[in-house]
Amino acid sequence: MLVYLRLFKESFSFAINALRNNKLRTFLSLLGITIGIFSIIAVLAAVDSLDRSIKEQLSGLDSNTMYLAKFSFGPSDVPRWKRLQFPEVSYNEYKYLKSSLDVEHVAYQLFVRRENIRYGKEMVSSVNTVVVSNEFEDIQALKFSKGRFYNESESTSGKPVVVIGDEIAKSLFGEFEPIGKKVRLYGQKFTVIGVVKKEGSGLFGDSNDISIFLPANYIRNRFGDNNKNMNHIVIIKPNPDADIAEIKADITQKTRYKRGVKPDEINPFFINIISGLQDAIDGIISTLNIIGWVISAFSLLVGGFGIANIMFVSVKERTNLIGIQKSLGAKNRFILFQFLFEAVILSVLGGLIGIILVEIISLIATAALDFEFILSFYNIFLGFALSTLIGLISGVIPAISASKLDPVEAIRSGM
Repeated sequence: MLVYLRLFKESFSFAINALRNNKLRTFLSLLGITIGIFSIIAVLAAVDSLDRSIKEQLSGLDSNTMYLAKFSFGPSDVPRWKRLQFPEVSYNEYKYLKSSLDVEHVAYQLFVRRENIRYGKEMVSSVNTVVVSNEFEDIQALKFSKGRFYNESESTSGKPVVVIGDEIAKSLFGEFEPIGKKVRLYGQKFTVIGVVKKEGSGLFGDSNDISIFLPANYIRNRFGDNNKNMNHIVIIKPNPDADIAEIKADITQKTRYKRGVKPDEINPFFINIISGLQDAIDGIISTLNIIGWVISAFSLLVGGFGIANIMFVSVKERTNLIGIQKSLGAKNRFILFQFLFEAVILSVLGGLIGIILVEIISLIATAALDFEFILSFYNIFLGFALSTLIGLISGVIPAISASKLDPVEAIRSGM
């Protein structure tokens, strides 16, 4: 055991000295492997961070929540031209489903364009405008720092009341009390009745902090149901432990009946489920990971070939020294470990620098973009493992060729 430890120590010392004596070559080798490790770890860290952020946002929703709409959240077998002919979900269908379904909540939502909101001289432009019925509060489990959400009476009558996000409240009112104040939307005054509790950045940037909530019937009363700039959906939250397939079939049957769809006709609507959306997102994340691996593999391949090439050059330059070492009694394994350690040290150092660069850029991006980039322990371990493996693969053939040199021929070739 002591013999092998001494062998490792001496081989390691020779490798370090060789790297110190060839600084330019060492730098170029490090550069190649650093770029490769940086590429793959940066891509994987970005994809992992995106996946984590999306799932955190979706975690606030029941995975069995259903969305009845004319469009699909994911890929569809229905041709696009046919989907464009589907009618919008109507308010009457929402009321019908609400009264006939055995579920926990049914809500109605209109997707509308962003609006500007004003209070006195203050204005916030292009605000995410969430137009929903009162049940949306329970489905989303909204929490409030001040005030409340609008009730069923205010929702049904389309009363001009508004609930605002934390950032909107700060921008318009600063430290003043927002509840009861009149803000301007759509050229009309709305009474602020609630402020949603701060939650941080949201899915794709539209969090509740930068959103406002209006009764759907206000928009319906103002613009009608046939406005081409609006999309309609019905949100259904099943009871806990409900049979999701049974609920979906019930919604399908009732919606077909309400619309008078014939038995031989396809469903002119989609029932989207959050769990299905999560599966679609998982598929996208997997694809992004594969693309990242493919792109980064080329960088790693270049770095590996670079180290192998430099190691062959190093063996060629030190042939005379190898011959002298062997003539003085150095074993083949001593020569082998000497060059193998040199390749592994280069790779591990390059990997370490690549990981440090990823961490620095992650911290900068997190501060600049308000999006948390996370370099996980798994990605750090993966970086070290890959760099070590590349060093072993790149250095093993040059190391073996060096260890098998004939001492006489090696000394003679160096003269």
